[in-house]
Amino acid sequence: MSRQIAVLGKFVLATLFLAIPASASQTDAAISLYGAFSGTTTSGGPSTNTQTPANAAGGMIELRHLVHPWLGYEATYSFNRANQNYTNQPLLFCPVGLGICSETLSASISANAHEITGDWVFSLKLLNLHPFAVVGAGVLMDVPTGGNYAVYYPSSGSLFFPPPATSTAVKPVFVYGAGFDWGLLPHLGLRFQYRGNVSRAAALTSVVQSTNAFMNTSEPMIGAYFRF
Repeated sequence: MSRQIAVLGKFVLATLFLAIPASASQTDAAISLYGAFSGTTTSGGPSTNTQTPANAAGGMIELRHLVHPWLGYEATYSFNRANQNYTNQPLLFCPVGLGICSETLSASISANAHEITGDWVFSLKLLNLHPFAVVGAGVLMDVPTGGNYAVYYPSSGSLFFPPPATSTAVKPVFVYGAGFDWGLLPHLGLRFQYRGNVSRAAALTSVVQSTNAFMNTSEPMIGAYFRF
């Protein structure tokens, strides 16, 4: 008899555990505005390559589903400007008067960045606040929209050339972040978060070589969510 009670108790506990996701699950959609801030990367070799992404503003759409009060997942799409400045500086310089040997190549490429990710969400509930952390991965696509190319000779100054050939860069991206939801109404609230993107520097033109270095883009965000 005691064995039957123990089995029944385990069955009841298992049933309650499986019922938690259904009763505690929730889905929300959110839209956020953010700033994208990336640092300069460099690479060595026969010449020094420097790549500086421009800071930009962007927007992100999220669709999030929590299957437990503390665990869920989301899909995101974000867009921002992703202009890149490339510089190639030779390591060896010619004597004065032969400045043609020490030319500096530079290119400025304007581009748009499209990012799609899938993330795990870890969440808590503290009164009217819902702290959370995210980690995930996705695809980042930088699409060039124009640019210019210049060669600098110390002896004679800069010479500008026609727009350089460009190509779209598609690469994987790792995403991490944290933030909190602040409920204002039963189904509506504000979302504050910080997200970081780790990916390779974008190679948008072959005229000046990309550093191909790993870079981190910081994205502080503010937005609003609607909970279904």
